Amino acid sequence: MLEKSIEYVKGVGPQKADLLKKELGIFTLEQLLMNYPFRYIDRSVFHKIGELEANETPVQIRGILRRIDSHGEGAKKRMVGIFRDDTGQIELVWFRGLNWVKQLQTGIEYVIYGKVQQFGRNLSITHPELEPLTAKNSSLEPRMDAVYRVTEKMASKRIKSKDLHRIIRNALIPIYKEPEHLPETLPQYLLDSMKLPSRLEALIGIHFPKTLAQKDQARRRFIFEELFFLQLRILQRKSLKQLETKGHLFPHIGGFFNGFYQNNLKFELTGAQKRVLREIRKDLGSGQQMNRLLQGDVGSGKTVVGFMSMLMALDNDFQAALMAPTEILAQQHFESLLKMAEGLDIRIELLTGSIKGVQRRELLEDLAEGRIHILIGTHALIEDAVVFKNLGLVIIDEQHRFGVMQRAKMWKKNAAGPPHILVMTATPIPRTLAMTVYGDLEVSAIDEMPPGRLPIQTSHKFESSRLWVFGQIKEQIAKGHQVYIVYPLIEESESEALAEIKNLMEGYESILREFPQPQYQISVVHGRQKAEDKDYEMQRFANGETQILMATTVIEVGVNVPNATLMVIENAERFGLAQLHQLRGRVGRGGGEAYCILMTGYKLSKEGRFRMKTMCKTTDGFEIAEADLKLRGPGSIDGTQQSGILSLRLADLAKDGRILQTARNLAKEIVAQDPLFEKPENLPLKRELLHAQKQRTFSKIS
Repeated sequence: MLEKSIEYVKGVGPQKADLLKKELGIFTLEQLLMNYPFRYIDRSVFHKIGELEANETPVQIRGILRRIDSHGEGAKKRMVGIFRDDTGQIELVWFRGLNWVKQLQTGIEYVIYGKVQQFGRNLSITHPELEPLTAKNSSLEPRMDAVYRVTEKMASKRIKSKDLHRIIRNALIPIYKEPEHLPETLPQYLLDSMKLPSRLEALIGIHFPKTLAQKDQARRRFIFEELFFLQLRILQRKSLKQLETKGHLFPHIGGFFNGFYQNNLKFELTGAQKRVLREIRKDLGSGQQMNRLLQGDVGSGKTVVGFMSMLMALDNDFQAALMAPTEILAQQHFESLLKMAEGLDIRIELLTGSIKGVQRRELLEDLAEGRIHILIGTHALIEDAVVFKNLGLVIIDEQHRFGVMQRAKMWKKNAAGPPHILVMTATPIPRTLAMTVYGDLEVSAIDEMPPGRLPIQTSHKFESSRLWVFGQIKEQIAKGHQVYIVYPLIEESESEALAEIKNLMEGYESILREFPQPQYQISVVHGRQKAEDKDYEMQRFANGETQILMATTVIEVGVNVPNATLMVIENAERFGLAQLHQLRGRVGRGGGEAYCILMTGYKLSKEGRFRMKTMCKTTDGFEIAEADLKLRGPGSIDGTQQSGILSLRLADLAKDGRILQTARNLAKEIVAQDPLFEKPENLPLKRELLHAQKQRTFSKIS
């Protein structure tokens, strides 16, 4: 019955079915029942007119429509009704649908619903919902009326929220009479332990609740169900992969690791770094392939942890690789690791698209023979010609810059079995997203900054402070420091991209007037430049040949200039929180005081003000990531598009973190005990997972 076409639901038919398929993606009766309301009209409370005040919250009133009068002419014509109860009267106003209004009967009792407004001394409700009180509904049982999303096309074809509600009622009636047609998706032991209603009770409760509590209980059931099955799929896939894929065993900690720790490490590791190293050490000694996500703010010390993990591989006669998204970032990693490895008899090489000819051929030969211990590179590492003798560990930096297929190619670089994988990101990910988008990875967080690292001082300024900003730039340059000035670039279309570059170039001209050559040297970088031109300008800035780097967001990842102490972000309201935080992280890498100035227009949206306030209040990337999730939702966060997160109907990762954690814990327990769901009590889980897989396949074909 659930897979029956909606065409055969009472009140639908071929034409409406076609519209529902095209507009809402509803093909079957089950999909119709899972089209949940997005809000409810509370019909459980009646207000008295004498108690009313103008308010954004709609109210429900029971009274008598005394009269209806016509006012104005032409476009200004309106109908005004006088509605009374035993405490006073209120005006009802209509500007359209006037012929319909004329059919309303005066002198009889109605229930009206709408927002109260004040005009002069009078209270009024514009375009109220009206329902006449008849003998049939005179008792008017309190209820919550479900409201559904409808598209403009549906409304034009006279399918409104009320029509959907009626269709859903018609679909539920035969199931209510024969509940065996609605198989339960959750085992009884879960329903009991979580105190959840049955699937049928929850469907009735979410579409036709009589009380707020019934609606909330039904929503809780479906939110838990969504998050639970999401976790169940992720954790089962992870469990089966572990059973199929054995990892290289790294039992020893030897000369490379100990030599670095005792002789080369010039500072005390933070507690967070030590904790993460213990987690990695445990993975590498387990005999299972490590798949771990390491997240932490810029400057938190991820590179040192990554290098020490590589040394564990070297101590067990394996090679290691580090893949970065840009040549300049790969070059910086190369220089950084060379410095760390001084005196350790480790050969570290760099492979990028720029390395060609004899140099490239000799490098690849040495790699295949095992004479290179650590190889750092860009996408060049995944080329078929790049062959390792015994690759044991791959570190992928800023992994969201690589596609799934690109990452997977690195896993095939060792014929004896896949290497361990450590994925690093400087973009802190909210805990709830990490459990979903990266749910098949173990997650480590360096949530502690090294001692002595000063927080970046952030301020928000308007155009009237432009001369003050110029003064700050000059002050930093006079101290021998360097400055970034960043402009937004949103390439939605060719014309907009060119307009944004024009914006950057106009900014460049105004900076040139204030900072004339040869006293000041300026680099300009944007996404439309050739790669070699972009790298050349970035390198000039990195080498200290230019004091100001004016750029679009291409510098968000990939520039490490410890001497840069000031970041000016133009039109900061055009950036998301995560992006602003990434840009701010480009300065202050030398350990001294650093500053970030957010420049905006005077007209700021509520969200824009919230973003500026958040950035000025905190430099904690995890706090900013949580705020970003609440503001934008998971759909705008990197990686969620391909993860299936966007298919959540009710669950909200910004609000439902506690339910998600419970769902994950329960799913982990079940998968550990019964990974194939073969126990009789887990058959509903197996059936639902197979059914969901079938539905996803169908939706892809459709």
